[in-house]
Amino acid sequence: MALSAQLGEAGITPETIQTTATVTLEKTAAGWAVTASHLDVRARIKGGDPAAFDRAAENAKAGCPISKLLNAKISMTAQLETGAA
Repeated sequence: MALSAQLGEAGITPETIQTTATVTLEKTAAGWAVTASHLDVRARIKGGDPAAFDRAAENAKAGCPISKLLNAKISMTAQLETGAA
């Protein structure tokens, strides 16, 4: 959702955004905790600008409220698929 919002603010309308999250749970002294989350993101944007997409993806990663809530290491791989303009 954060990426969609960032793209919208940049005036970019994606055809699709697909995200897969891989979450790491670890047993700590206080019990089980989410310690990391890796997001694999693929967005299809006709005539997409890779630099604008990368900026939007990084802004989404940095400002995502769910990421802040988890208080865990968040990593992301973002891939732009472009079609004919």
